[in-house]
Amino acid sequence: MMTAVERLSKIHDEVMVCGRCRLAEQRRNAVPGEGNASAEMMFVGEAPGRREDLRGRPFVGAAGRFLDELLHEAGFSRDAVYITNVIKCRPPRNRDPRPDEIATCAELYLARQIQAIRPKLLIMLGRHSTSYILSEEGIKVGGITKIHGRRYEIKSFGFPIVAMPMLHPAAALYNAKYKDMLKHDFRILSTQVERLRH
Repeated sequence: MMTAVERLSKIHDEVMVCGRCRLAEQRRNAVPGEGNASAEMMFVGEAPGRREDLRGRPFVGAAGRFLDELLHEAGFSRDAVYITNVIKCRPPRNRDPRPDEIATCAELYLARQIQAIRPKLLIMLGRHSTSYILSEEGIKVGGITKIHGRRYEIKSFGFPIVAMPMLHPAAALYNAKYKDMLKHDFRILSTQVERLRH
């Protein structure tokens, strides 16, 4: 039986050569995800941006720097968590990922990453990751600003996880109200993790 590290490595290799959808035609680098294979907390964003496409790593632009800041303020390091996106290739001009792209990529890769890591807490950054993950549980999603910070207990990936939707860090970079909302949600993460350990 493969370890989590081995399973993630296999998924990484598949993502790097994937040509299952139109996004593979224009990418420079696929962005599988990175982090701790034993992470208690997993973050799922929406899609790689320009800098991520250039470097092949998730959250390395301005939104990534803000995510690092939020993690630090909440008492976590990037090395302790796992970070990925619903889709692994940058959409042209950073447009929203389309439903068929999400369906293909998330079923092929994201679901298997979640199953390999088995996090206690799954943080969905933005409406696309929130919609995909909660829809797997049969939960319809309204606006992200209405449900951010809520706890959802889900079992659709084969084991129990607490899932929490949050705003995407990119949305908060240019809106002080969203920034405050995101900082508030991150402040409760350490409490959530402690609760799940007991």
